[in-house]
Amino acid sequence: MKRFRIKRYHLLFTMFGLLVSSCTLKRAEIRFEDRSDTGTVQYGIASWYGKKFHGNPTASGEIYDMYQLTAAHRTLPLGTYVMVTNLENKRSVEVKINDRGPFVKGRIIDLSYAAARGIDIVEKGTARVMVAVLKRKTHIVTGGTMGSGRGFTVQVGSFSDKGNAVNLSKALGREMRNVYISVFETPETRYYRVRVGRFPTREMAYDMATRLANMGYSVMIAPR
Repeated sequence: MKRFRIKRYHLLFTMFGLLVSSCTLKRAEIRFEDRSDTGTVQYGIASWYGKKFHGNPTASGEIYDMYQLTAAHRTLPLGTYVMVTNLENKRSVEVKINDRGPFVKGRIIDLSYAAARGIDIVEKGTARVMVAVLKRKTHIVTGGTMGSGRGFTVQVGSFSDKGNAVNLSKALGREMRNVYISVFETPETRYYRVRVGRFPTREMAYDMATRLANMGYSVMIAPR
């Protein structure tokens, strides 16, 4: 991965046209969801890179933003979306491959700071993971009173272990209403996403995301 010298600047963080102010919420804590189609599974060690490279160009030409859900991979096509699952705690996060690396022997993917937070490897630095290239999606909603339709929701966690998702949803349910689990399937694995609410606008979803972030959760805003 080509590295460049960091230049300080004020980050303008835009989510589908919504300008997020860093004084109201940590920029690492709210993300929008997107996805691409390909397909394979890989196991190995994940690491992460952050502030030292923040603001530098990536191999795709995009500027590296440590607060976005991105990653570096040696061979996958740039622009590919993958699900990365920490095999130690079963937490999962979707990331976009927009850079090359890691170039350390034995490591298969280098996550952004935000992605590393999502699967809880920031402190440890590395973890054994499964990287599943997303090929297709099927959503099965369980619990709550959510119906189909357009709008946004706030995702608080994604797990390959159903028990972890159920435990988190129960904990959230003690604090607020409309907590539910959305099941996301690939040909290889089923993921359980803990989500809160259905909102007609991004602004309304952002209000909920702010509340959850202030409670200490790392969340992202996702289209329903």
